[in-house]
Amino acid sequence: MKEVFAAFAKALRDMARAEVLWHAIWPPVLALAAWVAVAFSVWADGVALMAHIVPQLPWTGWGWVSQWAAIFLLLAAFVALTYFSVVFLVAVFALPRLISLVAARDYPDLGRHGENVFWGSLANTLGAGAIFVVGALAMLPLLLIPGALLVLPLLWGGWLNQRTFRFDALAEHTTAMEMERLARENRSRFLFAGLGTAAVAYVPLANLLAPVFTALVFVHLGLAALRRQRQEAGIAL
Repeated sequence: MKEVFAAFAKALRDMARAEVLWHAIWPPVLALAAWVAVAFSVWADGVALMAHIVPQLPWTGWGWVSQWAAIFLLLAAFVALTYFSVVFLVAVFALPRLISLVAARDYPDLGRHGENVFWGSLANTLGAGAIFVVGALAMLPLLLIPGALLVLPLLWGGWLNQRTFRFDALAEHTTAMEMERLARENRSRFLFAGLGTAAVAYVPLANLLAPVFTALVFVHLGLAALRRQRQEAGIAL
């Protein structure tokens, strides 16, 4: 997995660039502000809704536990919605600029053969996001199981990362056939990168920059694989 580690190292290097940092900051700030405003407006109703998910057990003091469990589930739901919102903003609006920056510096030899990039990216991100949000909401009751909070969001976030950014990182440069082959031959690398970048979201403060860092990792991983694939096939870069 040296290609994955190399992509992580290059992404960390790129995060030091001022223009990259700007694109790392504005999506989480915008998404967080929007969902905090929503949370304030629906908090009481949201807690009541989540209370229906928590089991009603006839134990002494269970009402207090149930109340806090409902609050925890509502917070988890807003975290999932905020995370997807940041991923959406990065994938659709920030990533095209990040690709230009990275490609100009590290992959200037790669030709761009993508078509309908914006609409393809939008459709891919919305499709992946719909599955992610539905799955995350369905997963909420399982988070009450001890230890599940450490595992399930990591796996689900890793799936979202690789599903979203694998496509978006390559869309500008690849044909449909190249995209399909890259996804097939680099499946394990993309999955490992998805899990690794999802783990970054667990690190305080770093989690605010995680979506852009994830995008950069997949740009480097995907474009390096594309260059290698074209060289091996004897295709003009």
